[in-house]
Amino acid sequence: MSNTIIGHTLVIDGEIVGDESLTILGTVKGKIELNNTLLVEKEGNVEADMIVNKITINGSVTGNIHAHEKVEIQEAGQMVGDIKSPRIFIADGAVFKGQIDMDVD
Repeated sequence: MSNTIIGHTLVIDGEIVGDESLTILGTVKGKIELNNTLLVEKEGNVEADMIVNKITINGSVTGNIHAHEKVEIQEAGQMVGDIKSPRIFIADGAVFKGQIDMDVD
């Protein structure tokens, strides 16, 4: 479980920067930059460009992701945007529209 949770009824419009892991159940718009793990739950809706270590998507994400370790889109996850990460997992049934760059730098 993450250190910080954005609840079901919360809407954040702006920039989130930090070192803690984060779980999103509500809505986040803007930019997310974490030196840890981001989890977007089924109820979660993210419209942001993201730089994270690792992200797991069960909800809806619109925006580009740069993950230093891994991007995982689960069966219920939906993503529209480009991904840059050395490891990518897209489950059967997940929705993804965008480009993938697995170039490690």
